[in-house]
Amino acid sequence: MSQPFLIIERDGGVVTARMNRPETRNALTEPAQMLELVDLCHQVRRDSSIKALVLTGEGSAFCAGGNVKDMRDRGGIFAGSPFEVRESYRNTIQQIPLALYELDVPVIAAINGPAIGAGLDLTCMCDIRIASDKALFAESFVKVGIVPGDGGAWLLPRVIGMQRASLMAFTGDTIDAAKALEWSLVAEIVPADQLQAHAQALAQRIAGNPSHALRLTKRLLREGQHMRLDSLLELSAAYQALAHHTDDHLEAVNAFLDKRKPVYKDR
Repeated sequence: MSQPFLIIERDGGVVTARMNRPETRNALTEPAQMLELVDLCHQVRRDSSIKALVLTGEGSAFCAGGNVKDMRDRGGIFAGSPFEVRESYRNTIQQIPLALYELDVPVIAAINGPAIGAGLDLTCMCDIRIASDKALFAESFVKVGIVPGDGGAWLLPRVIGMQRASLMAFTGDTIDAAKALEWSLVAEIVPADQLQAHAQALAQRIAGNPSHALRLTKRLLREGQHMRLDSLLELSAAYQALAHHTDDHLEAVNAFLDKRKPVYKDR
């Protein structure tokens, strides 16, 4: 049996998942790899004690996207007739944005190296992107004669705007971490040897807050991207009523008034 694609570790309320195929630059081609990411999201969603997820890569790359050798050989998810390829996309890689983008837990992408094609789109499924100074980014599908098949045409414009997303998608050109920061593709750049510690520290700061409030807040941010203001206000009122009746809300208020550190119980 092959080794799992993801190395998963936990520190308190923070789960870290590291893509572990450094020999292929963590390329996403095998259906089993993609379904590991989907299964991880389902596990995290069911565990209310998890408050943040960090996604990163082993080796020199974050994720090199699809395996070009498999494209040439018509292997992996690229195998079969056009109908079979369509179904393969729908049942494998397209499950990742549905699972990861809609996950209620805040997700941090710690981008340790190149994030190319589907790798770039994977970062856009996350809530916060922190880049190593060695990170590179490309929406490179056009360079190999295909289109963004994993939701990139929806994700990337929402992160950097339609004009810059069009520039990246039409040229397939690579940008460095500095340009990514200028375009708001990433929130921060940190030295490569500090990336993981920085991402973990941020995740722990997030995890220091009540689980229910974190998950409801993320859901509001996601819903707000496609709802009218009046509809979002209605949803916000309902979520707020739920939050006010949690034990953790009362603990937060009492700790604030008592000038002490709160102790949350995810209730």
